[in-house]
Amino acid sequence: MKKTLPALVALTALVTSLTTTGALRAAQGAGAGDASRALAGAIDVHVHSYPDDRPRSVDAIDVAKLAHSRGMRAIVLKNHFESTAGTAYLVRKVVPGLEIFGGIDLNLTVGGINPAAVEHMTRVTGGWGRLVWMPTFDAENQVRYSKESRPFVSVARDGELLPEVKAVIGLIAKHGLVLATGHSSPQEGLLLLREGRRQGVGQMVVTHATFQPVLMNVTQMQEAAKLGAFIEFVGGNPEGQGAASRLDAIADAIRQVGPASSILSSDLGQQGNPLPPDGFGAFILALRARGLSDRDLDLMSKENPARLLGLR
Repeated sequence: MKKTLPALVALTALVTSLTTTGALRAAQGAGAGDASRALAGAIDVHVHSYPDDRPRSVDAIDVAKLAHSRGMRAIVLKNHFESTAGTAYLVRKVVPGLEIFGGIDLNLTVGGINPAAVEHMTRVTGGWGRLVWMPTFDAENQVRYSKESRPFVSVARDGELLPEVKAVIGLIAKHGLVLATGHSSPQEGLLLLREGRRQGVGQMVVTHATFQPVLMNVTQMQEAAKLGAFIEFVGGNPEGQGAASRLDAIADAIRQVGPASSILSSDLGQQGNPLPPDGFGAFILALRARGLSDRDLDLMSKENPARLLGLR
């Protein structure tokens, strides 16, 4: 079984890529623009891949190769349950010419809000761990939203951030990392951003602001932007039930928040969804079809993510 796993992963990636190519061609046929141009120099800060403990469509090496073949500049590998800083170091050796970063999600498997885990990530070979996501899968807001009965990780109590959260934010500021709000509630997210600003964090981002369980409204996104954070809008699967209305809502929110404060990413890699680079390209084209200019799309998919990651 172990010997057949790489072949199965490769076959899944091939089938998914062929399906996504059809979606991209359809978008181009609708006058949405050139996918090659859209992805040239693009940066996706939200990519899921194997190795993981749940089904993914592609492994970290193959998604990096695909991103490089599409002319992308960089990707950020994300895993809900372990740091991807080491993975980023290894994949860079296999796929030169593409900037690859990792990070850490502060879920239960790394000890929750654990300053020691963040400090360790900064010392991993290469120094490619760049993002610190507050709890995602194990966030209190996620567990309550999903109406589950299981342990969770809190970031605040009675409207105040927990001391260990403030300690982690201090480390983010000290090491020049990116503070990402994870699956925190809108109110918790704003608390995190205010504390990040107070402690001098240079780069902050609201994780998939319009997607469940975060679901920030426009007023909250505008406040987050005023605090100095980028607002992340994720494409997910650009086809399927509800996709058109979801993309309409994203385009409308971007206009109200402003492209200067917005970042686009795929949040792809789930089995059955488009491969991240192809889905990302389809997302950009879909927004172009909704009236966003090439200049604004480049700002959100290339320039703003570069600033977030400290790339020149």
